[in-house]
Formats: sequence, C-alpha cells, structure tokens
Amino acid sequence: MSEILTPKTIELKACLGSQEEAIRRAGTLLVENGYVEERYVDSMLEHEELVSTFMGNAVAIPHGTGDSKQWVTASGISIITVPEGVEYGDGNVAKLVIGIAGKGDEHLEILSRIATVCVDEDNVDKIVRAETKEELLAFFEEVEEVG
Repeated sequence: MSEILTPKTIELKACLGSQEEAIRRAGTLLVENGYVEERYVDSMLEHEELVSTFMGNAVAIPHGTGDSKQWVTASGISIITVPEGVEYGDGNVAKLVIGIAGKGDEHLEILSRIATVCVDEDNVDKIVRAETKEELLAFFEEVEEVG
C-alpha cells in the first residue's frame, strides 16, 4: 500500500466545518500529489449527491463517480483525521475521511483493504488518535501484513 499512501497525502488533526469541505480537502490532497486531475474533486462531490460515502464507525470514503476514471492519473489514497468530527450528512459524524482514486478497478481492492482496517471501531479510534503520519502509516502497513 506504500506507493498509493504516503505522508504527503495524510493530514492529521484537521478541523473541518462541513461534509463538502472534508471531501474537497481529501480530493485536494490527491490533486496536489499527482494522483488525479482537478476535475476529479468535482466528481467526488457529485458522487456524494448520489449516494453517501459514510461507511459507519465514523469513517467516510469519498471517491469519484464511475465516469471520473479518466481523470485518475495513478491510484492513490488521502487520509484525514478529524478528532472533533465533521458533520457528514444524515446526522452522521466522520472522524476519519479517506479519499480514494483508483486506476481501472484498483479502487475495489483499495476499498476492501481499507474496509478490513475500518470494520473494527478500535482500529478507527487508534488511527484518529495517531500523533504522527508515520504512526498512521505503520498501522495500515501492519494491518495489510496481517490481512
């Protein structure tokens, strides 16, 4: 997972005011690090209008619509921890926002790996409390090896 998740695409202890801000921030990290074109961020917002990307356990996984693959340069993940939480629609509060961009069908494998980590509320809590990007990365690498 190291090539699609790097310290540059991680933001710890963010304070986000809205669901839209959370999605834009996750998308911007992907844009700034060369994973997607700017238009992909708009596609992430469109996808959210169609179906919520809130997954439960305080986790949201915003990603583009099916039509947005043309704007994905390389598979990548952005992770934002929001210890105070951000309102994510329908009364849901997200503390972990994971932006995903996958080339071809790679997003399905990425989603399944993330789901393996985030299905456990204790894991999510530990990730949200990570003090350093290295600590967060190590957690995902550790889980990947076990899984």
